[in-house]
Amino acid sequence: MRHGHPDVDLGSPPRAPTVPLVVVFESVESGAATVEAEAPPGTRLVDLCDERNAPVPFSCRSASCGTCRIDVLEGAELLEPPRDEELDVLDIFGDDPARRRLACQAQVRAESGRIRVRPVDP
Repeated sequence: MRHGHPDVDLGSPPRAPTVPLVVVFESVESGAATVEAEAPPGTRLVDLCDERNAPVPFSCRSASCGTCRIDVLEGAELLEPPRDEELDVLDIFGDDPARRRLACQAQVRAESGRIRVRPVDP
């Protein structure tokens, strides 16, 4: 306690405000609204899609069908690297994992930034 103020620590420098990580889901349909959601590290994109009704189609949700393939338009480095199961499915479609991911498998790894994705146009 300093000078009668228990919550004041005069020795610490002020912290810069943290900007949350935002995931932006774009639709392949022209004129459709985008969906934005804040996401802490470890958040799975499939969970954000469910919570926000994002325009990403799903089927198996287990990295076996490729229905939820998304183009990562911005912020690919803010996602965890793909695991073997995801890489196997992307390879079947000839997709580059640096640009395309499976929304059922992709997980946020960063604390701040912006990830922009869009479902693969069928």
